[in-house]
Amino acid sequence: MRARIPKNMGGNQNMNSMIKQAQKMQEQITDLQNDIEEREFTATAGGGAVEVVVTGKKTIKALTIKPEVVDPEDIEMLQDLIISAVNEAVNNVETTTENEMGKITGGVSLPGLF
Repeated sequence: MRARIPKNMGGNQNMNSMIKQAQKMQEQITDLQNDIEEREFTATAGGGAVEVVVTGKKTIKALTIKPEVVDPEDIEMLQDLIISAVNEAVNNVETTTENEMGKITGGVSLPGLF
C-alpha cells in the first residue's frame, strides 16, 4: 500500500514564513536580553536602611547601608537586611525578564533562551 502525498500545497511558503517569524523572534529576544543586561535594578530593605543595585546580569553593582542600622550587637539583623535586599533585586531582574520575554514569545516558555 502506498501513501498518497498531496502535491505542493504551499508547504514551502508556510515553512519559509515560519522560519522568518522564528528568526525575527530570536532577534527580538537577543535585543531584549542585551537591554536587560545593561539595566540596573534597585531594591531596599528595612525601610531603606539597606539598598542594593544589581545589574541585569545579576551582579551586585552597589550596596548602601545607612549608619544607623549598623549595630555591633546585632550583626544578624544587618545580614538579614542585606540578604533580603539582594534577593529582592535579583527577583526584580527575573520577573522583568519573564514578563518582557512573555510579550515577545506570547507566553510560551522557550527553554534555554532565558
